Amino acid sequence: MPRRLLLLLLLALSLVASASAVPAVIRMVPDDPTAASSGAVDDADSLFCDSWRLSVETANAGPWLAVPARCGDFVRDYMEGPRYASDSAVAAADALAFASDALAAAAEWGGSASARPAWVFDVDETLLSNAPYYAVNGWGSLEFNETSFDEWADAAKAPTLPPSLNLYNQLQGLGFHIILLTGRIEFQRNATESNLLSAGYNSWEKLILRQPSDIGKTAVQYKSERRAAMEAEGFKILGNSGDQWSDLIGSPMATRSFKLPNPMYFIS
Repeated sequence: MPRRLLLLLLLALSLVASASAVPAVIRMVPDDPTAASSGAVDDADSLFCDSWRLSVETANAGPWLAVPARCGDFVRDYMEGPRYASDSAVAAADALAFASDALAAAAEWGGSASARPAWVFDVDETLLSNAPYYAVNGWGSLEFNETSFDEWADAAKAPTLPPSLNLYNQLQGLGFHIILLTGRIEFQRNATESNLLSAGYNSWEKLILRQPSDIGKTAVQYKSERRAAMEAEGFKILGNSGDQWSDLIGSPMATRSFKLPNPMYFIS
């Protein structure tokens, strides 16, 4: 066999062998999510809704008004099942792992000797869970009713989020000043304090609620202004925990912020 023909034959055999060793091409998400899983609508909805939840948690979705109708059962199962509890526990564990090192680093930071290390917590879906309210209101798939929610908040029956309570207590033990910064308004102070105490929270440094002058401000503007006031008072905000990005972003920000899961609603 001529040498040139032999080389071509060997090259062809090599290409065939290489092709057989290449892993299958990664399957791309189809344009129509209902075609995602061998015609099974329930599986397709689950896949779509899990991807939708990732989108809203990472803020890729931007502002959104309601849980998609096809995802109501998904959100219910997520909130009532083990995944929500597990996601919340991991977020709290990450925050606690950061906290000790943050205190040590702050002690070495120039000018920090007089600064008071602080951790800011949101209230709703951060320290307290409104899941019982949303369980009878479509898990976020219905239009938000401010009147009925205020009635629920005034009843002061929201249960605690156990991972957040553990984090709260651990941070106090480390010496953090705990500041609660909520979008609730001032006339809800008594109910909010009562609910927090009954849920196991106590000895916070401040509980900050919206004042009449804050009505109409976005959560980002309102909470940024309050964090700036904290710093002016001598607090060094090392950590911030909230279920909305609007709890966490805006200047000034904490040294590190920790986003808790919430697929039920969005606040700008």
